[in-house]
Amino acid sequence: MSVKQSVLQALEENREICVSGEQLAKKLSVSRSSIWKAIKSLKEEGYDIAATTNKGYRLETGSDVLSFEGMVPWLAPENKNLVIKAYKTIGSTNQVAKKMAMDGESHGTVVIAEEQTQGRGRMGRDFYSPAGSGIYMSLILRPDVYASEAVLVTTAASVGVYRAIKKVTDKDPQIKWVNDIYLEDRKICGILTEAVTNFETGLVECVIIGIGVNFRLPENNFPGELNDVAGSLFREKPDTLTRNRLAAEIINAVLELCNDLGNRDFLKEYKAHSMVLGHEISVCQHNSWLPARAIDISEDGGLIIENEAGQLQTLNSGEISIRRMDKK
Repeated sequence: MSVKQSVLQALEENREICVSGEQLAKKLSVSRSSIWKAIKSLKEEGYDIAATTNKGYRLETGSDVLSFEGMVPWLAPENKNLVIKAYKTIGSTNQVAKKMAMDGESHGTVVIAEEQTQGRGRMGRDFYSPAGSGIYMSLILRPDVYASEAVLVTTAASVGVYRAIKKVTDKDPQIKWVNDIYLEDRKICGILTEAVTNFETGLVECVIIGIGVNFRLPENNFPGELNDVAGSLFREKPDTLTRNRLAAEIINAVLELCNDLGNRDFLKEYKAHSMVLGHEISVCQHNSWLPARAIDISEDGGLIIENEAGQLQTLNSGEISIRRMDKK
């Protein structure tokens, strides 16, 4: 770890108090000049650091730049040694994570960015990913599941995001099957799961879970039609909660659930916070919208519906979209 990274981690771990340059220099076995250069570099990267004579340095409450050092204080003990690659700008975290997975990167590796220029959602749609207002990250998983059970990973990830938001805020979001989180009828999070399957065994070799959270409203709001359907967890930057904290809690919750997919208890939680179960919906298959009723969630995370003929059918994602008939 470089001097700059070590200084940043010390500041993140002591947000409420000043840390003297002398203490930092002694702890890291470097000169005071090296500490000053590290602080200067961090400020140039956008970190809001206050310097007080005879007291030292303190990361301001409002400073919120995504980084491993900012997340590590909030990561569960078993996750503190995860590989976490943080970027200012990236094309797509899923694309980078997929390449890393193909190169053998380990289970639990995280790619996270301040901004995506080619963010993607389901069915090839763009995912609006402006700088400074969201959390855009992808996790590499190597679960022991069959391809037919891959939708269960997305289901677990949805519950993980829900749990993380509930833990650190007073918000009560809902889950729209299979991969969206809503708050006050607006989408605040999308989840894109991409799997690589071994065709001989039928087992999934790796799964990339892309999670995009609208943490606060973008500076110029959402563009075009998105302004009618997209929302954010907060309207403005909150006083104390940082994106690093929420990102760490999402990592903790998603890994906890996906590391134990054999335990399907989380499906009860998924059902309890579903925004579609029990409602009339419209299902898009083969470019046609058909009316149905959402009945239940299967043991593998599929959506059980009742069609017009009264027949039960289980949807397993793929090229399927749904919408509630009483919502836009």
